[in-house]
Amino acid sequence: MKDIGLNSSLTLPCGAVLKNRLVKSAMTERISDSDFMPTKGHNKLYKKWAATGAGLLITGNVVIDRKHLESAGNVCLDTEEMIPALEKWVKAGTSNGNHLWVQISHSGRQTNIFNSKRPKAPSEVKLNKMGLFGKPRAMTEADIAEVIEGFVRAASIAKKAGFTGIQIHSAHGYLLSQFLSPITNKRQDRWGGSLENRSRLLRIIVEEVRKEVGSEYPISVKLNSSDFQRGGFSEEDSLEVVKMLNDLKIDLLEISGGTYEKLAFFLLNEEQKESTKKREAYFIDFAKKIQQINNVPLLVTGGFRSYDFCNEVLASGEIDLIGMGRPFITNLDEISDFLKGDVKVLDNMIIRTGIKNFEDGAEGGFYARQLIRISKGKPFKANLNSLYCSMFIVIHEFKKAVSNKFMW
Repeated sequence: MKDIGLNSSLTLPCGAVLKNRLVKSAMTERISDSDFMPTKGHNKLYKKWAATGAGLLITGNVVIDRKHLESAGNVCLDTEEMIPALEKWVKAGTSNGNHLWVQISHSGRQTNIFNSKRPKAPSEVKLNKMGLFGKPRAMTEADIAEVIEGFVRAASIAKKAGFTGIQIHSAHGYLLSQFLSPITNKRQDRWGGSLENRSRLLRIIVEEVRKEVGSEYPISVKLNSSDFQRGGFSEEDSLEVVKMLNDLKIDLLEISGGTYEKLAFFLLNEEQKESTKKREAYFIDFAKKIQQINNVPLLVTGGFRSYDFCNEVLASGEIDLIGMGRPFITNLDEISDFLKGDVKVLDNMIIRTGIKNFEDGAEGGFYARQLIRISKGKPFKANLNSLYCSMFIVIHEFKKAVSNKFMW
């Protein structure tokens, strides 16, 4: 066992140093203004998160195309005119000597219908979820070239604004994840078919972003372990993509899983194997497989709740960084004491309505409401009505879309 724990620093391949091994992983904030700019709410939220002492904060979805929002409250990195507002976000989010990275994303077919009736995607495979998504249009070569340019432009803006790194989102069913999955990618050209072709867009984006930001700027990729769908992106596929990413000199790999159709954190709370329950983390078994072939630091997010277990898996070398999301909401005021070892266990709240079709909506709505509350300076509130939470995201998206005046 190595003498490594939560409070050990980590030097990334590019030379950047994280002061400890705790990461606030991405959670969509939904609080941008009508021009898709960051707000005072972002500054309040990230100053609080920086104060926890976590070594790295990763933003929620920051999109590259305002016609392909994941939420009507997304920030969109598509113009340098927003750099002054971004600089305020960076100042708040790095106020405790920590890193703040932008998670850059394109929603593809997961663009909600209030933003686009016919979003662009690898193929015309519709997402059937809560009536929130339209039938996509298959992307042309010109569309794909625009996406590549959009990721590069967003990375450039992020660096100029002072963000200390970026994460390229290729998980959870967003566009790059859609290209990787045989379920959503039915193309017969150089972007579809074999895994070599399905991963081409991700690989080109990583290569082009590296050229733009240079060798000393951190680049992370978030990748699914699998889609949890028959015929989808599998663990075997994921391992092969990890090998490809090894050759591209990224600085950090984050492993997660699932899509909007199969929400990993909801499913795994319900269906964990007994061995996984004993060991807390959702993807820890898959992490072991990755570490046999991986040569970059590995971040795993999902399920970590106890101080001793976090230190155990870090010391064993099973992973290099601990990612948490929801505890940075439910236990916001305890994270700093958790890092010290004074708080040994964090909450694992499970939100349920008792109505099967509403359950994953209730989870998402509960945490979306909490993030908005905290961004307004309000405290965490445990007893929010779960049935209203199940409808909250649809209501929020509709109201925000109307106020932003982009209903098609």
